[in-house]
Amino acid sequence: MAVAKTERFSFDFGISRILAAAAISASLAGCAGFIPLDAPDAVATHTNAALVTEPSAPLAYALMPVNPSILQATNAFTDSSGMVFSRLPGGNYRDVTIGIGDIVTVTVYEAQAGGLFIPREAGVRPGNFVDIPRQQVDQSGNINIPYAGSIKVAGLTPRAVSNIIRERLKDRAIDPQAVVSVAEQRGNQISVLGEVNSPLRFPVDPGGIRLMGAVARAGGPKYPSYESTITIKREGRTYSESMSSVVHHPDQDVLLAPGDVVFLTRIPRVYMAFGSTPSPGSIGGTNNRRFTFENDNMSLAEAIAKAGGLDGNRADSKSIYVYRFEPKPLLERIGVDVSQFPTKTVPAVYKFDMSKPDGWFQADTFRMRDHDVISVAESPSTEFVKLMNPLNAASVNADNISSVVVNSK
Repeated sequence: MAVAKTERFSFDFGISRILAAAAISASLAGCAGFIPLDAPDAVATHTNAALVTEPSAPLAYALMPVNPSILQATNAFTDSSGMVFSRLPGGNYRDVTIGIGDIVTVTVYEAQAGGLFIPREAGVRPGNFVDIPRQQVDQSGNINIPYAGSIKVAGLTPRAVSNIIRERLKDRAIDPQAVVSVAEQRGNQISVLGEVNSPLRFPVDPGGIRLMGAVARAGGPKYPSYESTITIKREGRTYSESMSSVVHHPDQDVLLAPGDVVFLTRIPRVYMAFGSTPSPGSIGGTNNRRFTFENDNMSLAEAIAKAGGLDGNRADSKSIYVYRFEPKPLLERIGVDVSQFPTKTVPAVYKFDMSKPDGWFQADTFRMRDHDVISVAESPSTEFVKLMNPLNAASVNADNISSVVVNSK
């Protein structure tokens, strides 16, 4: 009888061990195979591939712990980035030229009666001039003047056309003079379109008009300057710049040229925050890790604050990283050896230590750029906690199963 009890106890103990081991395996493996997947896992993707290429070499990048000199250099580049409009060709004119489609008026004066246009009989008509009927500049850029023939006027100023008419009539009229003016500008116009309050097309002022003046004529932008991008189309090419850059840099407010098209687009600047920040949706209902700028110059500290700050249970405040591509000249000024990078831009990682007060000052000074990526590293102890959590859960499950088996005897 004692032997039977011993065998039964051994059998029950063996069963409990098997069940405990199964509980541990299920906890550690995450019940693989029992939980449905919403996409193929890594094993299935790799197994079903017809061809698997060799892995590429790790991407080389420059890691730079931030110091005052690095901070000053990168912020200076951020403030001066773009500056496209200041290099625009053309636009530096003083007189508006005549364009195809313009309506032109011409008045010819003679010194005395009896010439080509003024009859000799006094009192027949008042004055010593004649008005040529208004003409529209044709597709060839020409107008016609009696006794002067066809004259190409497109691209010329009214004063230049006046001189041409005088030269052609001087041997037939008595000391002729001509006055040319543009009655209606239809060819030399500027269009302002897109995200403005009142899109319009208007003729160029004789003294020219600058970019911001044209935007003002169109009622101004619909959205803040830090969300607006201005595109200028000139002579078959396009040039784009943020409106904030135009506002803060006077040399970007360029003179527009006849025929320019100005287009405003709303393109919010964004950044991404990953790592040990609060879970998406836990801060203000924002259910993503992609955030928009809220001013012209957002600092790293502001960006982290908008993302919910650092997770106090996981974040390593000594290791805050900002990822972006930087031009080689900037890194060379900082003192980074960029000879090993074949491209014009270099993958750069800025490291901040926010466990010290100066790290906070640096973060509050560091200027963010469009599409920057923030990564908050996890504390080394977090991995240990992650490992222990399933082990603790498995141990509790095993104890519970053992208790059920023992109590059921």
